[in-house]
Amino acid sequence: MPLEISKIIEISDPVYTFCEVMDHIDLNKYLAVKESRTGRPRYDSEKLLKVILFAFMEGGYQSLRNIEKLCKTDIRFMWLLDGENTPSHMTVDNFMNEILNASVESIFAEINGYIFDEENVDLEHIYIDGTKVVANANKYSWVWKKSSVKNRQKTFRKVTDLLEEINALIVFQGVKFGLREEYAIEYLEEITEKYISLTGIKPDEIPTGRGHRKAPEQKLYGKLVEYTETLKKYAEHIRICGECRNSFSKTDHDATFMRMKTDYMGNDQLLPGYNIQLGICDEYIAVSDIKQYASDMDCFQPLMERFNAIYGHYPKYPVADAGYGSFDNYLFCEEHGMEKYMKFTMFKKETEDSKYHNDPYRAVNFPINENGFPVCPNGKEFHYLKSRKIRGNHYGRTEELYQCEDCFGCPLKQDCCKCEGNRVVRLNEELSAFHKEVIGNLNSVHGALLRMNRSIQAEGAYGGIKWNRAYTRARRRGLDGLMLEISMICCGFNLHKYHLKKSERANAA
Repeated sequence: MPLEISKIIEISDPVYTFCEVMDHIDLNKYLAVKESRTGRPRYDSEKLLKVILFAFMEGGYQSLRNIEKLCKTDIRFMWLLDGENTPSHMTVDNFMNEILNASVESIFAEINGYIFDEENVDLEHIYIDGTKVVANANKYSWVWKKSSVKNRQKTFRKVTDLLEEINALIVFQGVKFGLREEYAIEYLEEITEKYISLTGIKPDEIPTGRGHRKAPEQKLYGKLVEYTETLKKYAEHIRICGECRNSFSKTDHDATFMRMKTDYMGNDQLLPGYNIQLGICDEYIAVSDIKQYASDMDCFQPLMERFNAIYGHYPKYPVADAGYGSFDNYLFCEEHGMEKYMKFTMFKKETEDSKYHNDPYRAVNFPINENGFPVCPNGKEFHYLKSRKIRGNHYGRTEELYQCEDCFGCPLKQDCCKCEGNRVVRLNEELSAFHKEVIGNLNSVHGALLRMNRSIQAEGAYGGIKWNRAYTRARRRGLDGLMLEISMICCGFNLHKYHLKKSERANAA
């Protein structure tokens, strides 16, 4: 072999594009580690990072052992190591967990900064989409929050019955434990200690197993300890779920059970997973995020906040499918100067089904008379009934309820509604105005081009990651581990895309 390995690497190899990008980034500020231990010196962090990133650039997700193998057998990786010994898979793992995990998002932003400047990437148009990825967790390891709450209430009732039995047993000692609807763990532990001192039982000497008889005091003590441990378990389950989730996996507490499309026929299954969100600008991944819930509506605002934190501004034209269109998201766009190009749930039916759109019995199509009241096709006024808040809305959105003045004997009642009394309709003028604005934006020439580009770029990015590069399942556990994994995949995707575009320009020239 020649003394210089670079002489046998083709000039068009992706490793040169990779080095071009990495040489323009100051990596030391992200990889500086204070050396405080004795023994052999650490691997060069910069070389180790280049090896990992180039592996992700070449083949998408790479396992630790495959990276070790590439360093032993691939001459390009030997060139990147520049005389450094081949790192073991544990060295790579420790580096990723201890050093890279804290700085990978900043490195991703630096890589994007150089590529976007070179390619003149348009950051005003962003194409948003999400996908669900199966977590690295067991299938049938679910824990349901509602079941935990329900079973905890049942245990509270059992504790009340048990305390009544204990009070009857120790009544001669002049002590009585208070009964409650709900019991704190600390309160039950105090009762247990007091019960031991009153009865004089020794927990270590209570017989166990078949063929051993227990005294009544010992049986009650066993039940008290059992119920206390059960309540601890349910309290921990509810704490892990938090406010926004209704389930989690026993083998990955951050994973939530979601409906997954397991094949092209849509035969979905309930599996533990994460919701991965990507924002694409000119075919490059500009921002990524991971959420623990299945709905895309609640993912839009955090993704835009991450975009603003990285690039210092919000995109002018966020384009997304019907999973993102909601009152909260439209109002968020209004506040931050973004145009509304996200479809709402009934967009397709509203724009393609003329019968539905022009239905005279829809409340939004009712004309408003001079008194400001909606009027039905029979000429009856709908009078204001009340306003009520929309559950789960962060902006205090309300909807107004209107009731018809008289539906009795109406010849159009069968077509208008099937209720027995006077019809009640729900109206929200602000949301209806947003829907009209969105329809106008998306049906314009500019909107049609943006919708077409979203299908190409957002779906194309997921196709490249999930199918071309075989990333269909999470390898790491927990939000932090998966964020590291996705950030590395996004770095590799953008570097690979940059190399392909450079090659295309070179071939065209």
